[in-house]
Amino acid sequence: MALIGAGVWGETHAYLYNNHDDVNLQAICDLQEDKAQKLADKFNIEHVFTDHKKMLAEVNCDAVAVVTPDFTHPPLVLDCAEAQKDILLEKPMATTRKGVQKIINVVKKQDIRLMVDLHNRWNPPFAEARKKIKEGEIGKPVNAYFRLNDKMWVATDMLSWAEESSILWFLGSHTIDTLQWLFDDKIDRVYSVSHHGVLDKKGVDTEDIYQTVLEFKQGGIATIENGWITPDSHPNINDIKFNITGSQGMINIDTTNNGLLEMYNQDGHENPDTLVNHFVHGRAEGFAYKSILHFVEKIKKGEDFLVSIKDAADTSLVILAIMESAKKGKPIKVDYDI
Repeated sequence: MALIGAGVWGETHAYLYNNHDDVNLQAICDLQEDKAQKLADKFNIEHVFTDHKKMLAEVNCDAVAVVTPDFTHPPLVLDCAEAQKDILLEKPMATTRKGVQKIINVVKKQDIRLMVDLHNRWNPPFAEARKKIKEGEIGKPVNAYFRLNDKMWVATDMLSWAEESSILWFLGSHTIDTLQWLFDDKIDRVYSVSHHGVLDKKGVDTEDIYQTVLEFKQGGIATIENGWITPDSHPNINDIKFNITGSQGMINIDTTNNGLLEMYNQDGHENPDTLVNHFVHGRAEGFAYKSILHFVEKIKKGEDFLVSIKDAADTSLVILAIMESAKKGKPIKVDYDI
């Protein structure tokens, strides 16, 4: 493996590859050489680059993990594909229709494998919900509600590039992919409204929140909420609530505040993560890690990924429709023709 991106999540990738018996993490690339070198020193990575093209030309690797800001994805993917490398790409696939088209085309032309890391499919409550739905426990899905928000800190402090992105790309990708996966259907039309101003006053010029109604091709409907202005006093980074109702039953999921575990001391309280990025006896067990390990397993075995390239492309195209709807103030049909 080789890794492009030495940020917070790049370090997660480096940790997982470094501790995997079947992976040799040979190189890391980042525009900031000091960041790349820091990870190289921490995980004993032999080669450090600031130019990904130079890395691709000089390092003999099978696959590359692209862990960079969402708007940077297409040119990096194109270069990796043309170098005949399989690719694990952090979500979303791309933030423009042209970018999605370019990635689809180059993957097909170069006959390489690509998986986009839409890791909520490995989230245990949602995976169990999918299982129950497929077994017919709630009948045909009719409607759903999905709230997936972040604390304001993510946009103001964690991400230096938040105003060049959107909460829809950062969290909405998971929302859309999860719903299409659970409904086993494509979204046909969207109607969205957004709010702007809270983050702008904090120096981050991006939308605060989107509220969206989704209509599926087979008649199902869903309401979604994606925002990153949840107060920083919120015990957990994410605020997650989900409901899906079918013709014969209903499933509720509430992982807000990681309520399984509460800790208190004289300075305050916290709800430690026991689901997303946690470790058990020194081993990475969070579901956000499982998708990365899935990529390694399926590359090794030559098997299909749980997230297909078409799934990832569709997710980006739905989000583009949502943004258009919020901007124009009217329903928009999703254009899947790329």
